[in-house]
Amino acid sequence: MSDRQPARLERCPWCGQDPIYVTYHDEQWGVPVHDDRKLFEFLILEGAQAGLSWLTILKRREGYRRAYRDFDPQKVARFGASSVRRLLADPGIIRNRLKIEASIGNARAFLAVQEEWGSFDAYIWSFVEGRPIQNRWRSMAELPATTPLAEKISRDLKQRGFRFVGPTIVYAHMQATGMVNDHLVGCFRHRQIKEGR
Repeated sequence: MSDRQPARLERCPWCGQDPIYVTYHDEQWGVPVHDDRKLFEFLILEGAQAGLSWLTILKRREGYRRAYRDFDPQKVARFGASSVRRLLADPGIIRNRLKIEASIGNARAFLAVQEEWGSFDAYIWSFVEGRPIQNRWRSMAELPATTPLAEKISRDLKQRGFRFVGPTIVYAHMQATGMVNDHLVGCFRHRQIKEGR
C-alpha cells in the first residue's frame, strides 16, 4: 500500500521516513488482528522491544520468524534449554536471556489461554468488547504511553503467568493489533482504519 500512496499524504510523525517504518505504519499498525498466530507474534515482538526502539525489532522481524518457528506457539512452548542456547547465539534476534526465557513461558501461558477461551483472540478482545477503541488524538503529545485498561490487561496477563507484559508493553500491543486506533486524526490511516479499510 505505502508505495502506491502519494508522498503528500499526512502520516503519524513517529514513522518518520524509514521505508520499513512507513510500510508498517501504512499497512499494519492499528489494523485489527484476530489471528492467534499474529497476536502471538506481536506479543513476542513487543516483549523483545522493551528498552529498545520498535524499528530495531521490525528490522529483525524475519530473524524472529525463523528463530521462533513462524511464531507457532505450540512449537515455541516446547523449546527447552538447547533452544535457549540456540536463540542466545542467533544474531537475527535480540539475544537477551530474560526476554528469550519469558517468550517461551509466554507461549505456554498463551496455550493455556487458548484452552480456556477457545482462542487468544476471544480472550484479549473481550477487554474491548470485540470493538476497537476509536481515539481522536491531534498530536503526538496527547498519545498515552499506557491507560487504565492496559494496566488491567497487564495485571490479568501477569496473573496468568505472562512476563514482559507491563502496561506500556500491553498498550503498544493494543495499538499494534488494532484494539485501539491511535493514528492521529490528521493521518490518512485514521479514517481508513475507523472504516475498516
